[in-house]
Amino acid sequence: MKKIYILTIATLMLASCDLVEPDEIINPNVDEEAFLHSDNPMETWVNGTEKEFALHMSDFVELMEILSDNYFNNYTRSSKVFDVPQLLYTDADVTKLQRHVGALREMADYGLQTVAKADPATTDAQRFHLLCVKAYSFLLAGDFFRALPLENGGDAVEWNGQLQKAIETLDEALHLAENDDDRAFVHTLYARAAHRLGLSEQAVSHARQSLAASRDFCRQLQFDSKNGVVSGAQEAIWSDWFQPLPRLDFLDPKYFQMTSTDQCPITIAKAEENYLILAEAALAANNLQEAKTQLTALLQLVQARPVQKDVNDQLEGRYNGGLKVFPNDPAYRVQASPDDSLRAGLIVDRRPPRLITVPYISGTSVTQAMIDGLSDHNSALELVYLMRQEIFFAEGRRPADLGIRLPLCEVEAAHASNGADYTEAFIPTFVPQNYGLDEFTIDDAAKTVTIKHNMNRIIATNAKAKEVAPFE
Repeated sequence: MKKIYILTIATLMLASCDLVEPDEIINPNVDEEAFLHSDNPMETWVNGTEKEFALHMSDFVELMEILSDNYFNNYTRSSKVFDVPQLLYTDADVTKLQRHVGALREMADYGLQTVAKADPATTDAQRFHLLCVKAYSFLLAGDFFRALPLENGGDAVEWNGQLQKAIETLDEALHLAENDDDRAFVHTLYARAAHRLGLSEQAVSHARQSLAASRDFCRQLQFDSKNGVVSGAQEAIWSDWFQPLPRLDFLDPKYFQMTSTDQCPITIAKAEENYLILAEAALAANNLQEAKTQLTALLQLVQARPVQKDVNDQLEGRYNGGLKVFPNDPAYRVQASPDDSLRAGLIVDRRPPRLITVPYISGTSVTQAMIDGLSDHNSALELVYLMRQEIFFAEGRRPADLGIRLPLCEVEAAHASNGADYTEAFIPTFVPQNYGLDEFTIDDAAKTVTIKHNMNRIIATNAKAKEVAPFE
C-alpha cells in the first residue's frame, strides 16, 4: 500500500479545508518523506482520513439502500442490478465497496504505524479517531461481505472473523476515549458487532455501558460542498433517482437541501441502536415485558429527536418519468403485505404549495399503543425489526438485517488462495428475487397501496435461520 499513500498524500492535504485555501499553490510532487516531515502531518492525515471515510460511507449508503426494501432505483443512474438483487463478483460496484473497506483499514494503519512515529505531536485523540475508522472498516466487512482479506494481498477471512477484528480494535480505542460521547460511540459499535455475531451477553453489556455514558448520543460524518466533499447518497435520495417503499415515504428524504449548497451528514452510530439490541435480547430470553420497556424508552428518544420543518420537496413527484409510479397523496393508506391492516399517515403530501417535515436522525411510525399491544414473541420481534428498518433508514444498514452478503470481488478472488470459495453472493432463500423486495400495487379507486412482502414479518418467521435475528 506504500505506493498508494505516496500518490494520495497531496489529495489528503487538500482534504483539510482549514490548511489549504483555493488560491494557494500546492506542490503536486510531495513525496512520502516530505509529507512525514511537514508541519503537523498527523493532523493532515486524520483530516484526509475523515474526508475519505465520509465519501466511502456515502457510496455504501447509496448502494446498500437499493440493495434492500428501503429504496428502488427509479432512474438510470446508480446500480440497476442491486435492486434485483443481482450481486456478481465481477460487478464494478461490488469491487468499489470492497476497495473502500480496504482503503479505510489501510489509511488507519498507515496513520497509526507510520505517521504517528514521524509526528511527535500525535495525540491520543488522533489515535482514537484512526482506531475507530479501522474498527468501522471491519464492521463494514462483517456486515456486508461473505469474506474479505484482513491485509493487502491476504487470504479472505469470513465475516465473523472481520467482526472479531472490529471488537479487538474497539478494545484498543476504548482506552483512548476522552469523554462520554466517545465512550458511548465505542460501546455502541462493540454492541453492534456482538449483536451480529449472536453474542447476546456481550452485546447487552456494551449497550448498557453506552447508554450509561450517553442516552442520546449521535455520531455523524460531515460533508462540505465548498471543498468538494459531496455526498452521492444525498444526490440520489434528494433528487428523484431513488423512491422509497411507500410505507417508508414519511421518512424521505433524510438528506435534503434547504439551500443549494447544503450537505447533510450521515449517521454512523447513535443511542437508538442500544435500545434495539436490549429489546431483541430480552425477547430472546422470553422476557416480553422487558422488551416492551426498552421499546418504550426507544420510542421516547426517537420522538425527542430533531426534525427539519419547511422542506420544499415539491419537485419530487414520485415519478417524473421513472420506471414506475409511486403514491404522492396522503389519502392513500398502506398495508405492509396483503395480510396486514391498512395504515394511514405513511404517505406525505409534497404537492405544491405544501412544505414537509422530515426526521433526519431517527423516525418511526410505531406508536406507544402498538408497543403496549404486543402479546407474543413473533409480533414483538417483527416490530423490533420494523423499528430497526425505520430508525436506520437511509443509513445503509438494512441488507445486513436481511442476511444479504456481497461476494469477494474478482481481483481479490484471483489473488487469495481461498478466493474461489467466496465468489458467489449469499442471498437467503426467503429474500424475494426479481425486484420482489420493492414490489407493491396501487388501487387508485380505493386509495390503497399493498406491499407484496412484509420483510419484517419474514425476518421474524425465519428467526431461527442463521442469516437473520442473531440472538434467536
